[in-house]
Order: sequence, then structure tokens, then C-alpha cells
Amino acid sequence: MTLIERLTAIRRDDPDLIRTALAQRRRPAPACPARHLIIACDHPARAALGAGGRPMAMADREDLLARASTALARPGVTGFLGTADLIEDLALLGALDGKNVWGSMNRGGLYGSSFEIDDRFTAYTPGGIERAGLDGGKMLLRIDYADPATPRLLESASAALDGLAERGLSAMIEPFLSTRRGTTVVNDLDPDAVITSIAIAQGLGSTTARTWLKLPCVPDMERVMQTTTLPSLILGGEVPADPDRALSRWESALALPNVCGLVVGRSLLYPADDDVVSAVDRAVALL
Repeated sequence: MTLIERLTAIRRDDPDLIRTALAQRRRPAPACPARHLIIACDHPARAALGAGGRPMAMADREDLLARASTALARPGVTGFLGTADLIEDLALLGALDGKNVWGSMNRGGLYGSSFEIDDRFTAYTPGGIERAGLDGGKMLLRIDYADPATPRLLESASAALDGLAERGLSAMIEPFLSTRRGTTVVNDLDPDAVITSIAIAQGLGSTTARTWLKLPCVPDMERVMQTTTLPSLILGGEVPADPDRALSRWESALALPNVCGLVVGRSLLYPADDDVVSAVDRAVALL
């Protein structure tokens, strides 16, 4: 029986098993790992299905689940980040046992749409994250000075941060200064732009006691990271053309005192050589 057949049968015939699987999920040790390696897989819910040169790579759900399960089983991988559909499937497969899990919250800014900056909170809510027994929530914060949807997003992100904090849950914010070029939203990866995005993001909400940052690895990271005292994780981004160079940049960033690990999705799940085990193990070695 294929993964799709197994999971569809459960969802059709006994959907309460999803709640049971989440409730019985073996939790990680109480002590927070000194370094995190979190597998990210929330791209499909935003209609971003491409990886590397394959525009529909993440559309094959059975293949995606197999890749994510393989990555999560590798020693040194500490967590997973995704939307409810993937978290529930992986929980049913037992792939999330012993892992920290973050629920992705705002997926309404669909890739390539005219409303992409208007990142509505269409996925997990703070209450839903609490009920699922997850460790926290992640939100994308793209700030476009020219788009009137940006203030609404800032307000929604602030409310989500407060909702998570009130429940004792962690928040992971992924900020960017962004602009539109034709139909495409482009994130500004100049160090000064990243510094500005950090300053904005860390000022949101009534408390930052449980707030972490998810940041791109850009030039001059030492100066960039002088902007914050918040624990920070480096994101993987697109599948790199030069994996060795990407690993070297991640390694340099991990040497900084407020960088606490990596959150990587497509770069590890869809490496150019399709060797998920090797890609994950090389990233683990950096920690």
C-alpha cells in the first residue's frame, strides 16, 4: 500500500486518529538543543511548488513525504516546520517523534499573485498550534513600503505574536524588506535591508520573550547580527547552484553567538543530486 493510500484511508475512515497521533507524539527532551536543524516544508501552501529547476517538484505528495521522513530520521535533525496537512501526515507516519514542531501561520500571500504581499493568516492560529501540541508558530513578514497591505500584515503578525506568547508558545518571524518587480515580489538581501527588517520585526508584539528570528544568510552577517539579541536561525532558501559555497556561508553564520541553527527546506529535500541523506548529514555536520 502506498503512503497516499494509507493516509487517505485514515483520513476517510478514522480522522480522529490524527488528533490521537499528535497527542501521543513523543516529545523532545525538555532542554532546548544548543543548535537546531529544522526541516522546513510550508512552501506548497503558498503555491510555491518549485525546487531547483523543477517547477512542480513539491507537487508529488508521496515523494515529498518520503523525502521529509528521510530527512527527519537523520541524526542531528531537531525539528520540523510546516502547515497542518504535512504535520498531520508526518505525525501519522511517526516521523515527528522526538522533534520540535512549528506550525506555519500565514500562507495567504500566494506566490506570483497580485496580492502576494497581503500575507493573510490562513493556516495555523495560536489556538490551533496549542491544541495540536506544537512548540510554536512561524510567520512570514514581508514589508513593502509601497503596498498598503503591509500595515495590516504588521498588525496581524503582532496579534499572532501575542496569541502565541499568552499560551507559552514560541514564535519564529521571517522578515524581509520586499518590492514588486512586475508580477514578482522580490526580497531585498542587501545587509542594510536585512538589518532594517530585523529592527521592525523585533519591535512587534507586547513581549519578545519567546520570539526567534528566521533570517537569510547574506554578506556581512557579523554586522547584520549585531542588530538583535533574539535567538536566530538561518534559512536555506532556494536550492543552491553551489552547495559547497552555501554550506560555507552557513558555517560562518553559525559561529555568531546569537545564531542558534538552521531552518532549511528545499536545499536539503531537493538537492541537485537528489541525495537527501548526504545533504542533511552535511548540514548536521556544521552544527
